[in-house]
Formats: sequence, C-alpha cells, structure tokens
Amino acid sequence: MKRRDLVKFFSIGPLAGAFIGSALPIGKAEASPRKVKRNLIKELGLRPFINAAGTYTTMTASLMADEVMEAIDFSAKEFVMYDEVQDKVGEKIAGICHAESAMVTSGCWSALVLGTAGVLTGMDEKKVEQLPNVESFEKNEVLVQKGHNHDYIHALSNTGIKPVEIETREELENAINSKTALMYFLNESSPHGKILHQEWLEVAKKNNIPTIIDIAADIPPVENLWKYTDMGFDLVCISGGKAIRGPQSAGMLIGKKDLIAAARLSAPPRGGNIGRGMKVNKEEILGMYAALDRYVKQDHEKEWKMWESQVAVIENEAKKVKGVTTTVTVPPIANHTPALSITWDTSIVKIARKDLQENLRNGDPSIEVMGKGDNTINITVFMLKPGQEKVVAARVSEELKKATV
Repeated sequence: MKRRDLVKFFSIGPLAGAFIGSALPIGKAEASPRKVKRNLIKELGLRPFINAAGTYTTMTASLMADEVMEAIDFSAKEFVMYDEVQDKVGEKIAGICHAESAMVTSGCWSALVLGTAGVLTGMDEKKVEQLPNVESFEKNEVLVQKGHNHDYIHALSNTGIKPVEIETREELENAINSKTALMYFLNESSPHGKILHQEWLEVAKKNNIPTIIDIAADIPPVENLWKYTDMGFDLVCISGGKAIRGPQSAGMLIGKKDLIAAARLSAPPRGGNIGRGMKVNKEEILGMYAALDRYVKQDHEKEWKMWESQVAVIENEAKKVKGVTTTVTVPPIANHTPALSITWDTSIVKIARKDLQENLRNGDPSIEVMGKGDNTINITVFMLKPGQEKVVAARVSEELKKATV
C-alpha cells in the first residue's frame, strides 16, 4: 500500500566518535532494550505491537537503532549553535548523497515546503516574509503531471504556489511561461504519469526551470539516496524515519547549494517565515545523520536475504491452511522490500479480512498487518525484530485455522 493510500485509509565518517559507533549487524536494527526508570508505554496503558505492516506514520514509522539513540542522548546534554549543527551535518549528508548541499528537515513534507520556498524566494528576505502571499512574485506556478497531482502537492501549495496540471510533453512545454517557478515530480507516482524522469529533466533544463522530486518512502535501494541528484534533479526530498530508521519527525532536503541556502531562510531558527513551526531539534538533526551514516554502511544484500527468509517463514506456515494461497511481490518504487499477500477462499476460511486484522490486533502479542478487499492481508517484514516472523506466522496461521470449516 502506497503512502497516499494509507492516508486515505485512515565526507562520510562519523560526525562525533563519542556517540556514533560502527554499524550494527543485520537483524539488530531496532534499538536494544534499554534500562529505564519508567516504562511510559506500560504506565500510560499504550498498546505496543509487532509491526508487520510497514513504515506508516500512523504506526509511528520505524524503530531507531542504538547508534541513533546514542547520538540523541549524547547531544541532549550539550548546547551547540543550531545553524552550526545544520552546516556540519548538511555537509556530511551532501557527501553521502552526491549533492552540493543538504539540510535536515522535520520530515519529507517539510523538505517539500522549504525546498519550494527556497525556489520562490531565493535569498530575498522580503520575499521570505511574504510567503505564502506570492501573487506579486514574478514566478509562482508549479508544473505537475496529472498522475502526480494529489495529496502531497499540498506541501508545495502551503507556500502559496499555483499548481498547473499537465499530462503530455506537448502540454508541459505549452504550459511553461514567465510565471513558471518549479517542476514537481512525485516518484512513487511515476507509473501514473506520461512523462518519466529523464524527459521531465530534459524539458526543465532546456527551459532553465528548477526541479524537485519527492522520494519519501523510496529507499531501499540504498542507491536511491544519490540516484536522483546524479540524474539531475535540483532538489530531492526524503523521509528520515522509514527504512533509514532515523527519527520519525526528521527528513532530508538535498540538492543545489544556492537552493538549500534559500530554503534555510524559511526554516528555524529564523522566524517570520512559513517554516518556523517545522522545527527539528539538534538531537534529531544529529540522530538523522547517525542513522544515515549507519544505513549506508550496512550489508544491504545480507539484509535483503534476511527479509526473504522472514517472508518464507510466514508464507510456509500460512500455506499449510486449507484454502489459503500466497503471493510474494516487491513493490517497484515505494517500500521496495519483499512483501507477502495471504488470500483465502471464503467458502473454506470463513472470516472477513477486517475481522482477521482485529483478531491479530487484539491478540497477545498485538500484531498489525495491512489488508486488501475482503479476503487478503498484506505483510511486510522489514520492520520486524529478529524472531518476530515466527510469532506472526504462528498467529496468522492460528486465526486462519480457527475460521476454517
């Protein structure tokens, strides 16, 4: 399930050796149990669950690794200047992502807002103060393909821009005029547009128009961290709290140096701008870098094999139930990891998908999965802790068997 569907459904070395360690072995990506004085989850009566659904915001995305928590804990005990943290971390992130510059944002949405703001204002502080009132701006229109014009375009619209929808290359070229400020590309919607990346960039560069691309949930593969800057996009927006396992409220804006500098004028610690409320604290900035540094250094091939093994454990157990069929797929773009669909013949397994989900949710341990239609659940494993695949396999099989006639 894509991000929009869920919304509708409900130099590369360590920055500071003192708090960023070497990469954890695969299978230990989640934070280890920590000795704490208070268990607030238990104290407040919150429901922890096994996440077999994915990195969805409503499910609090991913779990942070030990290195990330160490970075956060260490930096929480020291004062440093905010802009200096962004400067230093931005240099490191840019080096990793083959970009001229970078900044940590409060999620991918914030990266889209601030990136667009930077394009609109440049280094003109009077324009920064005017946003989102852009009627007097010489350029205030953003071109977007019809298949990309949904949900996340609102991030750009927050700056006051006017989206101009097109479908074909001919329409795109005819829509370009003196008011065109930016061309927006939503990567997960690539299959739903008639113009692909290279052609989009070709038109943009021919007309000297900046480009911005949203690749929020499009990592893995790790190469996507630099693929789109290498391709020629001027700004790339990424979620930090998904597969990279940084703070959920963090993201990254990477790209051209002048555009990142302009974007930062609309971001904290400065006020009098549209981004003041998009504050990302020093702990999150450093935690985001620690997560990225760890992510690019880990053994991705080994991780992929582990995911396939976890999927196989669940699939093999589910297939033992009469009337059940399974399918393993890999989404081509967003959430590009092995995914398992479990479907059952409702004349044999007499349970509705929503009821099965509810039974898993209310069981012990609680398990979250996604669903489709009346007789299919979808499971992803890349947010599971080691060994949880066996628990998921047993519980799913148990509930299906109970409903079998």
